[in-house]
Amino acid sequence: MNDEGTKTILAIGEVLWDLLPDGARLGGALFNLAARVGRLGDRALMVSRLGRDALGDEALAVVRSLGLDTTLLQRDDVYPTGTVQVCFDKKGIPDYFIVPGVAYDHVQTEAALDHAVSQADCFCFGTLVQRTAGTRETLRHLLAQAENCLKVLDINLRKDCYSRETVEYSLGHADLLKLNDDEVQMLDELLAIHAGDPVAFCTEIMARYPLEHCLVTFGENGALALSRGGETIYEPGYRVHVVDTLGSGDAFTAGFVHRFLHGATVRQACRFGNALGAMVATQVGGTEPIAPEAIARFENDGTERNVLPELERFMVD
Repeated sequence: MNDEGTKTILAIGEVLWDLLPDGARLGGALFNLAARVGRLGDRALMVSRLGRDALGDEALAVVRSLGLDTTLLQRDDVYPTGTVQVCFDKKGIPDYFIVPGVAYDHVQTEAALDHAVSQADCFCFGTLVQRTAGTRETLRHLLAQAENCLKVLDINLRKDCYSRETVEYSLGHADLLKLNDDEVQMLDELLAIHAGDPVAFCTEIMARYPLEHCLVTFGENGALALSRGGETIYEPGYRVHVVDTLGSGDAFTAGFVHRFLHGATVRQACRFGNALGAMVATQVGGTEPIAPEAIARFENDGTERNVLPELERFMVD
């Protein structure tokens, strides 16, 4: 573990190029998360694999330009750098085709990874990199050693990229689950929970698995946080002009993790993550810098809020 001033967040997952209508942009949920916690002043270590190709060279340059440590980014001589074809609906919500058979499917175990996870304060992972045996086995190897840090599952259920087995394994090895309202419905059906509403879902999933916290984001309608101790908090959304939502949910997770690791309460961490996610949605890209003082001003500037009536009773003044 590190001193109180700086925390180390290790994230294993996809570093890939989002092929957008207006051009390519480096992304990936866990990469966006790592980049954002780095922007917030913590030490972010991204574990992934890039092809030994032009896209991989360019990706490495972008990662370095963001000030992130690149020592745990592996290169692959066989598989190409990951790409995703992205399109948006009228509300700015993205849809994805995630190209299979790419380098981040084949992250290998190595001594540097073992050392990094032993020193981390937080270990973040998802399901996309578990779609093939290569990175899945590396992830499981690292999770077995991550006993002394906060384990965050940012589940990110993508079509044809997860199974019930990988979902249940992940839930069984996480301390904190983050998902969105669509994923609540997907897991509710996949795991035969049949909860009926997000609060009941979170309560049941924490009863089934050793999760201490469950976070649900509702896009423009805010976020919900439940803790095993019985705390339930709802933060309404912010009415902002949405430019694109890529990286907004990842920013919420990054903001929550950052504040929580530095001693904030669940409520404080949820409030901060909610504000940061809203701010990211107002700009292009998931990794553009936002100063902490700007987030504090945004939280208190009286921006109109979107409130889900069914969750209003869980709001805290």
